[in-house]
Amino acid sequence: MDRFQEMQTFCAVVDAGSFVKAADALHMSKPAVSRYVADLETRLGVRLLHRTTRRLSLTEEGAVFNTRCRELLSALEEAEAEVSSRSGAARGLLRVNVPVSFGIQTLAPLWDAFHELHPQVRLDIELSDRVVDVVEEGYDLAIRIATLPSSSLISKRLAGTRIVLCASPQYLKTYGQPSSPTDLAEHKVIGYSYWLGGDTWAFDGPDGPASVKVHPWMSTNNGDTCRAVALAHQGIVLQPTFLVGDDLASGRLVEILPAYRSIELGIYAVYPTRKHVAPKVRALVNFLEKQLSQLEWR
Repeated sequence: MDRFQEMQTFCAVVDAGSFVKAADALHMSKPAVSRYVADLETRLGVRLLHRTTRRLSLTEEGAVFNTRCRELLSALEEAEAEVSSRSGAARGLLRVNVPVSFGIQTLAPLWDAFHELHPQVRLDIELSDRVVDVVEEGYDLAIRIATLPSSSLISKRLAGTRIVLCASPQYLKTYGQPSSPTDLAEHKVIGYSYWLGGDTWAFDGPDGPASVKVHPWMSTNNGDTCRAVALAHQGIVLQPTFLVGDDLASGRLVEILPAYRSIELGIYAVYPTRKHVAPKVRALVNFLEKQLSQLEWR
C-alpha cells in the first residue's frame, strides 16, 4: 500500500477529527480510510489514535508520527512545487487560515472569483481568530491583521484597516457623546477579548497619546458580535473599518472622538519561508493583493 497515501489519510483523520469527515474531505469511503489507518498502525506496530464513540485523539506515538508525516508531506509538496513552478501552473489543495470576521465579511465573496481564475486549485479555508502556527499546523498561507508581520515568516502586505471608536446614533442620544477618551470609563462599552491592550484603550490625540481604562459590561472574542451589539444600540465598540466601514458610511454607526486616532493595522498574507513558493500560494497572494488594494478602509 502507498505509504504517502497512508500518511495523507492519517493526517486527514487528525485534521477532521473523525474517519467519516476525513473520508468526505478525501473523497474516499469510510472503510477505505479506516483500512489505511489500521494498516499503518499494523505496519508500525503502534497505536496512533485513541478511538472512542465520541472523538479521536492522538496517542503519544501518534503525535510524534503526525509531526513527522507533515514534514515529509510538506517536503514532497515543496519538491512538486519547485518543478511545477517552472510552468507557473497553480493546482492542488490550498490550506488557508483567516480571521473569522474578515473571512466572512471580506474574503468569502472573493473565493469564487479566485476559483474561476484557478480552477485546478481546491481551497480549504479555516476561520479562526487565534494565531496559528502556519508550519506546525500544515497551512500553506494565513491572513493576519496586525501592526507588524511575523519575522519568522514571509509576509506580503495586502491592505490596511483603521481601528475606529463608534456607536449607534440612538446610543449616543440616550447616553450622550463622549468629549474625551476619559469619558469612556463611564460609558457602556463592548470589549474585544483579543485586543492586545486588554481593557486599556489607547489613542493618539491632538495633544499626544491618551489612554483610558474602560469597564466593559460585555466582552467577546468575535468582532461580528461586537458590531451586532453596537448596532443594537447597546454600547461603544473599538473595531476595524473593514468590519464597520459600511455602517459608518450609511450612518448606522457614528465615529466617536475622530480627533483621537487608534492604531492602523496591516492585513498580511504570511506563509512559510521556502526557497520555492508554490504557484498556488503565489497565485492567491497576487489575487488578494489586487482585490484588497481596491478596498482600502480609511
